[in-house]
Amino acid sequence: MAWIVLALLIALSVYAIILYNTLVKKRQMVEEGWSGIDVQLKRRANLIPNLVETVKGYAAHEKETLDAVTHLRTSANAVPKEDVAGRAKAEGALGQALGRLFAVAEAYPDLKASQNFSDLHQSLDEIENAIQMSRRYYNGAVRGLNVGVESFPSNLIATQFKFEKADYFEIEDEADRAVPGVEF
Repeated sequence: MAWIVLALLIALSVYAIILYNTLVKKRQMVEEGWSGIDVQLKRRANLIPNLVETVKGYAAHEKETLDAVTHLRTSANAVPKEDVAGRAKAEGALGQALGRLFAVAEAYPDLKASQNFSDLHQSLDEIENAIQMSRRYYNGAVRGLNVGVESFPSNLIATQFKFEKADYFEIEDEADRAVPGVEF
């Protein structure tokens, strides 16, 4: 009888360890996913000054749009890394401003014909696609962690060791969902 109780305790301990390690793995996947998004957002932020300068050379009187893009880039970079919802909101606003910047570019045929502008636009498109892929990976990792934190019996381990649900990287404003586009 004592052996059965001991075997049961060992089995429960091993199961608890497996659940704990699974939750740790899922939390690490969320952190890895966020790191991927962060890298792509930094790439986009680094591209923006070149884009603004290129447009400024052709459309200097569009100061309001150019200032808005620069201000929103600075604001997005100022959001703390762990504030996923705040970062999503700031990046969405930046995406809208970039859309307006490309709309301004439509009015300047010389700018649209510029190889530098074309290269920057292509780079931005590639980065936007990479952000989208990173967002999908991150949100999938968040879903896995959140299911683990809320599901029985792993929620018992999650509560005991203070595992918390993570926030999705979502775009709140429908207008932000549109990818900035330019037709040449």
